Amino acid sequence: MSNKIALITGASRGLGKSMALHLAAQGVDVVVTYRSQQDEANDVVKQIEQTCAQAAALPLDVSQASSFPHFRTALEQVLGQKWGRKDFDFLVNNAGIGINAPFAETSEEQFDQLMNIQLKGPFFLTQALLPIIIDGGRIINISTGLSRFVLPGFATYAAMKGAMEVLTRYQAKELGSRGISVNILAPGAIETDFGGGVVRDNKQVNNFIASQTALGRVGLPEDIGKAVTMLLSEEAGWINGQRIEASGGMFL
Repeated sequence: MSNKIALITGASRGLGKSMALHLAAQGVDVVVTYRSQQDEANDVVKQIEQTCAQAAALPLDVSQASSFPHFRTALEQVLGQKWGRKDFDFLVNNAGIGINAPFAETSEEQFDQLMNIQLKGPFFLTQALLPIIIDGGRIINISTGLSRFVLPGFATYAAMKGAMEVLTRYQAKELGSRGISVNILAPGAIETDFGGGVVRDNKQVNNFIASQTALGRVGLPEDIGKAVTMLLSEEAGWINGQRIEASGGMFL
C-alpha cells in the first residue's frame, strides 16, 4: 500500500521541519513548501528521503492568495510525476510569522501583513486545495497559546489565530460530509527562531516561561512535530473540530 501524503506549508525550518521529519518517520510522504529558504527546504527533502518516505519541495508565499491557483497546478504536477496520484491526504497550514507590537502602536501595514499570512492565506489556500484533498483526509491548522492567555504585544497575531480557531470549527462542520476532519493545534512558547528567536536565545524569557509551565521547561520543535503526527494518526480519526493546546501546561 502506498504511503499517505502530507502537504506542510512553511516546512523548511522550525516547527514545520519538525512536523515533516516526524511524519516521515511514521511512513508519511511529505510535500514541504518554502517562501525563500530553498536550500533549507531541499535539505529537509534529503533528510526525509533518508528514511522510508518520499518528499518534494515547492515554493509558496501564503501571503499572496492570487498565486494559489498556480501553486495548485504545480502541486498536481508533482503529485502526478512523483506519486502517480491526483490528490493528497493531509494539509497542515503551518506557515507564519510573528510580529510583536503593542495594540496602540500596531500599524495598518503590520495588521494587513499578519492577516494575509495567518488568516487570509490559510483560508483561501485550503479552499483552493479542497478538490485535491481526498475524502476522509485531514486538515490541521496552527494557532497559538496566545489565543488563550495574554502577553502584551501580540494582540494582532493572537486575534488572527483566534479567527482561525473559529474557522476550524466551521471547516469541520462543512467538510464533514466528505469525511474530512479539521482540527487546530495551539503550540505554547517553543525554542525556534520564530519572532527573532527570543524564546530560545533570551535566557531571562526562557526561564520565565519555564517557571510558568507545569512541566517546567519551554517547548521544543519536536514536541509539536510529535503532536501533529499524533493528530494525523489513525488513532486520532474521531477527533474533529477541536483546539488542542500543546504547551506543557503554560499559565494554568
